[in-house]
Amino acid sequence: MSKRLSEFRAYREKMNERILAAKHLPINRFFTLDSKAYEDGALDARTKEIAGLAASLVLRCDDCIAYHVIRCKELGVGNDELFDVFNVGLIVGGSIVIPHLRRAVELLDELDAETGASQQPE
Repeated sequence: MSKRLSEFRAYREKMNERILAAKHLPINRFFTLDSKAYEDGALDARTKEIAGLAASLVLRCDDCIAYHVIRCKELGVGNDELFDVFNVGLIVGGSIVIPHLRRAVELLDELDAETGASQQPE
């Protein structure tokens, strides 16, 4: 696992645990609501993660983009599909999304290097 990826995962887990340990009811409820929103329902989890990725690109949240790229890959979303999602985020968000797109593709390449997957969309 790349250093950046392992640091992202460790930091996210550590800080989420710290926040939830404070037992602030509204914050804990929000975290639960966020987790539940991405579970299978009328839409499957895979589709919801794709939607979350597109929204995160438009909102330009690098942490959110990274989380959703990771989850998409875990749920079997292929690189060609991810590049379609990247395109939707770029079209909706405009050129200001490009720096976030760069970081998303860099992360995708790191994930693919870990698994030996193709680094190019098909």
